[in-house]
Amino acid sequence: MRRTCIAACLLTASAGLMAQDNEAGFHLYSPDVETDGEIDASFEYNGFGCAGDNQSPTLRWENAPAGTRSFAVSVHDPDAPTGSGWWHWRVVNLPADTTELAGNAGAVDGDNLPDGAVQLRNDYGDKGWGGMCPPAGDSPHRYTFTVHALNTEQLELPEDASPALAGFMIHQHEISRAGFIATYAREED
Repeated sequence: MRRTCIAACLLTASAGLMAQDNEAGFHLYSPDVETDGEIDASFEYNGFGCAGDNQSPTLRWENAPAGTRSFAVSVHDPDAPTGSGWWHWRVVNLPADTTELAGNAGAVDGDNLPDGAVQLRNDYGDKGWGGMCPPAGDSPHRYTFTVHALNTEQLELPEDASPALAGFMIHQHEISRAGFIATYAREED
């Protein structure tokens, strides 16, 4: 049983990577965050010692692959000192005709999202955008912004789904993904 689970996980991960390579035209970008650039302090979290506006940036994507039935969006900091990174945002069940999330789409009330979209719990424990807040004085952290093209209209997740469970379900239904990385750091207090 354990070997079957491991094989299934490896196969799923490989399929996701191959799909990403095969869909070279699928592209995610932001007019607010430059790829490989520094993220503006306005997107910083407001709490945990950080004092930003905690608003999500505008995200746009194009050339989704054939067969896309919905999208999911995620933002992750692999450099957070947790051993597993930090999930800043997870949105699922974005309709297949969605090509943009406007600035502050990640407001906790969800009012700026397309109908049917669901924000999941981030690692701050909130549902919605949880901006950058790396430890003061750390080297710049990388933030991975990703849009996932999915082969299902809706992910069936419990209301209190963890970021790990959401990630598992996203990757089970992923056709392709597009993304970019930008960095953010806070000066020593």
